[in-house]
Formats: sequence, structure tokens, C-alpha cells
Amino acid sequence: MWIYLILMVALVVIDQVIKAAIVSHIALGASTSIVTGLLSLTNLHNNGAAWSILEGKMWFFYLISVIALIVMGYLLWRLRGKWLYEVGISLMIAGTLGNFIDRLRIGYVVDMFQLDFINFPIFNFADSCLTVGVIFILIGVLRDDSFEK
Repeated sequence: MWIYLILMVALVVIDQVIKAAIVSHIALGASTSIVTGLLSLTNLHNNGAAWSILEGKMWFFYLISVIALIVMGYLLWRLRGKWLYEVGISLMIAGTLGNFIDRLRIGYVVDMFQLDFINFPIFNFADSCLTVGVIFILIGVLRDDSFEK
């Protein structure tokens, strides 16, 4: 289990370092192209969720984050020994913590990755951890033969 704790801490640190770098190097609302037509970095403050839904409802995000962290902590313990679940839940915990830290510390989440080739919400590293974590869990569910029994 130590490896997953180290993984979570490392991912949260990476998330916070990226956000700090964006805030200190790119003006709010400004964009810098990384790969023309593909990816830009944009400094965006989001006090909602994806597509800014539930904007300004911080109490809701605090509550959901705490509940989610408790449930994911339990599932990580309960599903120990199943590495796909452990990695997926670890990624999801790190993503939840990364955004929760922003909400507690500054009252909004810093987003920065903008996909220029598609109309998609600007997102951050923590959001990516959450998404990849869900993918790991889905793969685990699809490969888990205990559901067939």
C-alpha cells in the first residue's frame, strides 16, 4: 500500500506545481500555444465543475470531496491486491485531493490544458488523474471474473 500512498502524494505535488507555474507565468485568461492547433496552456479560474456547472457552490464541492475521499479510501483498502483497482483509486484520490486543495486554499480550481482541436472544457492535471483513474477501474471491472460468478 505504501507505493500507492507515494503515488498519490507525488501526483498531488505535480498537480500543485503545475498550477503554481501557470498562475505565475500566464496572466489570467491568457493562452500560450504549446502545439499549434492541438494544445494550449490557459490560466483559467473555475469555481464550478466541468463546463462550470454548479458555479459558486463551494459548500457542495467540499461535501462531495470529503465523501468521495472517504469512500475511495475505503475501496482502496477493501480492494487491496487488485492492482488495476488500486492504481485507479489512487489516481482518483490524487485528482480529488488536487482540486480540493485548490478549493480550500484559494476558493476555485486552476485549469490550464486547452485542447485547440475540439470544443472541450479547459482542464487540469488533477482532472486528468481522475479520468485515467476511472479508465483503470473500468478495465479492472471488465477483466474481473468475480462478476461472472
